[in-house]
Amino acid sequence: MSGLDRPGAAPVRVPWVRTRLGAAPYAAVLGTVLVLVAAFLAAALPRALDRAADGALRDLVRGSGPTGNALLAASVQTREVSGDRAADLDRIAAVLAKEVHAPLRLAAAGEVYGSRARTPRALLDPELPRPGTLPPKLGLAHLHDVAGHARLTAGRWPGGGQDGLRFEIAVSQATADTLKIRVGQVLDAGAAPGGDVRAVARDERFTAEVVGTFVPDDPEGAFWAGVQCTTGPCLESVEVAPGESVPYWLTGAVTGTGGLPSLGAWGDAAEDFFQVPIDEAVFRADRLPEVRRALASLISGPQAAALPNSTLRQDLRLSSSLPGTIATAERRQAAAAPLTVLGPVGAAGVALTVLLLAAALATDRRAAELRLLRARGASTRGLLRRLLGESAVTALPAALLGTALALLLLPTPRWGGAVLAGTAVALVGLLALPLGALRALRPGGSAGRRRAVVEFAVVLAAAGAVAAVRRRGVAPAEGGVDLLLVAAPLLLALAGALLLARLHPVLIGGAARAAARRPGAIGFLGLARAARGTGRRPSVLPVFALLLAVTTAGFGATVLAAVDHGRLRAARAEVGADARVAAAPGLALPDGFVEAAGRLPGVRSAQGVWLDLDGSTATADRSLAGSLTVVIADPAAYAALAEQLGVGAFDPALLSGPVAADAPVPALVSPALAERLDEEPRALHLGSREVLIRPVGQVGATPAAPRARDLVVLPAGPVHDRLPGTARANLWLAGGDPDPAALRALLGDTSDPKRVRTSAETVRRLAADPLGRAAGAVFRAAVAAAAGFAVLAVLISLVRSGPERAALLARLRTMGLRPREGLALILTEALPSALLAALAGALFAVLAVLLLGPAVDLSAVVGAVVPGGLTPAAVPVLTQAGLLAAVAAVTVLAEAAISGRRQITTELRAGDDR
Repeated sequence: MSGLDRPGAAPVRVPWVRTRLGAAPYAAVLGTVLVLVAAFLAAALPRALDRAADGALRDLVRGSGPTGNALLAASVQTREVSGDRAADLDRIAAVLAKEVHAPLRLAAAGEVYGSRARTPRALLDPELPRPGTLPPKLGLAHLHDVAGHARLTAGRWPGGGQDGLRFEIAVSQATADTLKIRVGQVLDAGAAPGGDVRAVARDERFTAEVVGTFVPDDPEGAFWAGVQCTTGPCLESVEVAPGESVPYWLTGAVTGTGGLPSLGAWGDAAEDFFQVPIDEAVFRADRLPEVRRALASLISGPQAAALPNSTLRQDLRLSSSLPGTIATAERRQAAAAPLTVLGPVGAAGVALTVLLLAAALATDRRAAELRLLRARGASTRGLLRRLLGESAVTALPAALLGTALALLLLPTPRWGGAVLAGTAVALVGLLALPLGALRALRPGGSAGRRRAVVEFAVVLAAAGAVAAVRRRGVAPAEGGVDLLLVAAPLLLALAGALLLARLHPVLIGGAARAAARRPGAIGFLGLARAARGTGRRPSVLPVFALLLAVTTAGFGATVLAAVDHGRLRAARAEVGADARVAAAPGLALPDGFVEAAGRLPGVRSAQGVWLDLDGSTATADRSLAGSLTVVIADPAAYAALAEQLGVGAFDPALLSGPVAADAPVPALVSPALAERLDEEPRALHLGSREVLIRPVGQVGATPAAPRARDLVVLPAGPVHDRLPGTARANLWLAGGDPDPAALRALLGDTSDPKRVRTSAETVRRLAADPLGRAAGAVFRAAVAAAAGFAVLAVLISLVRSGPERAALLARLRTMGLRPREGLALILTEALPSALLAALAGALFAVLAVLLLGPAVDLSAVVGAVVPGGLTPAAVPVLTQAGLLAAVAAVTVLAEAAISGRRQITTELRAGDDR
């Protein structure tokens, strides 16, 4: 008798956790990896959404212009300031900077301030270029620290010794090159006002001596935003008649501190301006209420009321576009958040199913052991405590590592949501095995009733969620994320999975009975085992996981396809065509541009038109209809282009045909304008000229102005005869995919890049929006995660049932089963359930789109307002279902090939109860 068997011998204490983990190392590693991946994905979601919200807010601020992040102030200098004018500007700028308190913070670049003449003066030197008959005009301004934001290319900066009506100025190199100005040249700015005493002493002439030229460091930056056309000349025009405009050059120059006292004389009055930029880092989605309150105090609150006294300027008030930008950001975030969460909720359902499947399989594998221990006197509480410790060793470190990785790889100031999500995954991983063991140790006789109650509750919740979504939309008007609403697709898929679980034995059993009537036993045996499940293996959870994954992936793919289509529609609605080139205001496109642009590669159809946005006519009740959008185009070509683009198609025959010289011109008008007119001829005023028109039909939109409400479309021929100035097009529209760089090269004038616009560039701009980009990335990640977890569910179930199936194959091999027949048996057993789940998932994805799609507004994700919701699309759904079914089939094939190589002697062991 050994010492261990002798009475009174000391008991041997075996470490439970180490022993159990050592007995099943692969299961422990699998559980650890599952929790790690699930925790990382769960913690990464709120981090990604936070980063997207912050990025969208900052993009909105940047998109508001160079001063979009600044507080702006202006004060007209109506009195002489005793002392140094530059020092007075510095004093006011310092006072404004001190008013910026937490949570706001002054940007590192510092304030931008100076003084500018309110109106420019004409330069009368005859040698200066004149694109028309008008001389160029020059505006003057003083900018603090201009030398720190520009580089001199010749001469020097204006000094402080100037006075009276003579100014020292520096102009940009672009201005010098365009206007042929040289350093040392004295520009004549015309006579001074007669009442100005300084004018008498200075021969009543304003002069500006060019003492230097410079190149700005950042011509589009905030520093130059307050001085018009100073970084380069602008081509302006004065319209004298429809199609007849007189262009002229407008430019700006900087002067030194010596010119400050005389700026008011140059431009009727001097206006001091201040820009106080706010640090971009304070614009965080979670701090918007605090930032809004601080801005309100500066713009219209107590701080604003105290500014006139503290600055000694009674007309000084702060303004900013930031409150409107913040309100827009909050609306967009509230609308986008529910849509962004839709995909992850479905993926979370699949991940939870896989975690429960892994726990159920582990419980099933150890059920006999746990019952034996319980029969030998172990308490249920003691067993659960040991199982909890076993789960803690694998789940808690994995969840901690996954959460830490999400915090590290996706930096953002907020971490509460990520930690909470990681904790939830840790709790699931920690409690799944003990709760499964408790269910195995306490089998109840009312399991069928409990299952029916749970299934009824799920179906009821799905019906309620669908009804709520159709009534309120996925993103309710009050904002925020309603978990019931965003979980509607998942609940619908879960209800479908429960229905499939009920129908699964019936459908597969029917196939088995059909196979029984055919020769051969392989098909019948495989289908029979698939119908009833093998052994004690839980067969419903893998089907759940695959169906949920296919439904989630199909619904997500439909959303992504709708977003892409919506961006293209929004781009065309914004641009009006696939490509749009507009002339400078009041001017026509260069000669030959329309013909040359129409021959560019990628252009399928093109049309040059004349567009006037300021037409007017008398209505039937003798009131005035003003601000009419008037399009003058060739009817046949323009109708063909409108039909191709899908914007405002019309019958060209309505506008075609000869028109007598004294007859009214036929016109198509918008429905809103048609209600105010009748069919009687009436005069349409275009500037100082007019043309007699007669409404002959209606058109709801037009490519030249897709968003115009009051619209008039006229045929080109008769109008050109009456208004020759409209014969040269000022707008070019095209369908196709022309290169925007080639269009800009043809246009020549690149001073305003927005004159050339394409729908492709607009789509890229909309897709670059952080909210839309994050929503798309989250949807794609959710689809990939759901697919991965679904395949893992299939793999887990196959691996768990592998030993039992291998033993069955070994026994059948002793009865004459060939290896190829064994492979067919495995496929017949495993594939029908996977294929049935994939098919059902595709059907429920389409059903989810049909039921929920009309209530889904994708505008926040698209980046522009788009009408309608989701519509079923077969290709995205079938693609996702086919891919998942194919991956599941490959997984089954791989496992079958591995099982087929196992040796019979290894599997047939005496006493094996598999």
